[in-house]
Amino acid sequence: MKLDSKVPEGPLADKWERHKFNLKLVNPANKRKYDVIVVGTGLAGASAAASLAELGYNVKAFCFQDSPRRAHSIAAQGGINAAKNYQNDGDSIFRLFYDTIKGGDYRAREANVYRLAQVSVNIIDQCVAQGVPFAREYGGLLDNRSFGGAQVSRTFYARGQTGQQLLLGAYSALSRQVATGKVQMFPRTEMLDVVLVDGKARGIVVRNLVTGQIESHSAHAVLLCTGGYGNAYFLSTNAMGSNVTAAWRAHKRGALFANPCYVQIHPTCIPVTGDHQSKLTLMSESLRNDGRVWVPKKVEDAEAIRKGQKRAEDINEDERDYFLERKYRSFGNLVPRDVASRNAKYVCDEGRGVAPTGLAVYLDFRDAIKRDGMKVIEAKYGNLFQMYEKITADNPYKTAMKIYPAVHYTMGGLWVDYNLMTNIPGLYALGEANFSDHGANRLGASALMQGLADGYFVIPYTLGDYLATLDYAKVPTDHEAFRATEEEVKKSVQDLLDVKGSKTVDEFHKDLGKLMWDYCGMSRNAEGLKLAKEKIQELRQEFKNNVKVLGTNDELNVTLEKACRVADFIELGELMIDDALMREESCGGHFREEYQTEDGEAKRDDDNFAFVANWEYKGENQAEVMHKEDLVFENVKLTQRSYK
Repeated sequence: MKLDSKVPEGPLADKWERHKFNLKLVNPANKRKYDVIVVGTGLAGASAAASLAELGYNVKAFCFQDSPRRAHSIAAQGGINAAKNYQNDGDSIFRLFYDTIKGGDYRAREANVYRLAQVSVNIIDQCVAQGVPFAREYGGLLDNRSFGGAQVSRTFYARGQTGQQLLLGAYSALSRQVATGKVQMFPRTEMLDVVLVDGKARGIVVRNLVTGQIESHSAHAVLLCTGGYGNAYFLSTNAMGSNVTAAWRAHKRGALFANPCYVQIHPTCIPVTGDHQSKLTLMSESLRNDGRVWVPKKVEDAEAIRKGQKRAEDINEDERDYFLERKYRSFGNLVPRDVASRNAKYVCDEGRGVAPTGLAVYLDFRDAIKRDGMKVIEAKYGNLFQMYEKITADNPYKTAMKIYPAVHYTMGGLWVDYNLMTNIPGLYALGEANFSDHGANRLGASALMQGLADGYFVIPYTLGDYLATLDYAKVPTDHEAFRATEEEVKKSVQDLLDVKGSKTVDEFHKDLGKLMWDYCGMSRNAEGLKLAKEKIQELRQEFKNNVKVLGTNDELNVTLEKACRVADFIELGELMIDDALMREESCGGHFREEYQTEDGEAKRDDDNFAFVANWEYKGENQAEVMHKEDLVFENVKLTQRSYK
């Protein structure tokens, strides 16, 4: 299979402008003749649906939540990056591009990342015009703060609820188009398959989550804006409903899945407390601007804390190890997420963790409160502190927060070209659902940037280039391709209901999550991955023979919804393990213990692994085939990442 990334020729800074001029156009009168399906209504989906409808296309938007406002984008806390250089501290489009390439450990496509940095400056203006209440300085100018992996302040924020405010902006734009009739909204509806006609994506098959009805919808193009697959680990910072089903079903129809082993572990999460938990809660990376990360220098002090005999404030300054500041003098507590996470793991492995489980480090605001005063800290982080106190019963104004790394974001996803189209004509993937912008590790505050860049400023141009090659004829949903796909979906659903086993879906999901975390989590090695491969195949077989799904299809059936998703997670988990086993190097969030520097940093192998690994589905119980897209770096020099 030959992959054409469609990256335009010419200087990096000119590629996007030249490409936009060379794209085919659909004239305004003809746009109303085309139908577009958008699956997902987070930042990527809502912005894409609103923008395409504004241009004149007829849009159908789908979400499994009861409202587009409940998309998981709402949970993002800390901010959104843009190369505005408002702080006059040396930022630029090229610096944002370079920080993103370096932060991703040189495993992202240069052209896509540079375009992201370019359009970032427009995103802020768009959102301000929508009324997004970004934080402002005393004089009224937009404020900025720093995030991991950068030495400049480029992150715009709305206290600790940036995702919510940005989603409300996109939702308002979407609602306007719903009111005009250009967007038809389908809530409580889950995509279960994509329909191909003559090799092109021409629609989807969905399940109405209230009635169980299996339905088909036809269009000229399908956009998947369905987020990432972090819930393969069961415990993650994702909403419990977040899943991989839409992308995975597209993969099984021929869409390549790229770099599935690239999973981001976020360093500032409220630690696990027991088996009773169904998800984990993120504490924004923005807290690392003012909070200092530390553990006791002595194992004995850590043991006393774990037993409840001492508290953080009982440890004197000279008995504290501010390990990120000690090891990374240039970046300190604002090293990228993969670096911060691994170092937290190292000190806990040494026996210096501070939670009863031994798996936590401190994030301490004592010095910031002394320096700036409680009112300043409260204005920046008050809602985050309140959330932490409600969950843990500890007041972070008085005692240090406890944090530990947890699964957060996935950099892998469906392969897309420069136009955001998968290798299936007419099938696009936007935001976290694609692989394109973050390499092996996403910098903080870049997820919101990518979602809105794809929806507001990329797909409105690139979609027209494809639609201009199609005629206006619509494929009816009684076409044999739709009927055949519907029957396959109905059979797969009924097969789950017919098992009538004794083990619940949640039990299977927890087993999968533990397996993935233990063997394919914060660090991996060949021996563990090979063992995990055997275990996950056994789990998959057990799921088929012993899963317990109550109820019927013809009703609201949450257990059935979960079963469909967990079945896909198990299959994806095996591919993640295959990908991690194949990539015999360490890069970003993919840390193979066999490949590390003397001081424990990720050690890349650029000669053999500077490529995107794209996996092709070959059928049930068949090994997937990998296709390489070589990464060519013309504007940055491949070097060992250093934040010291």
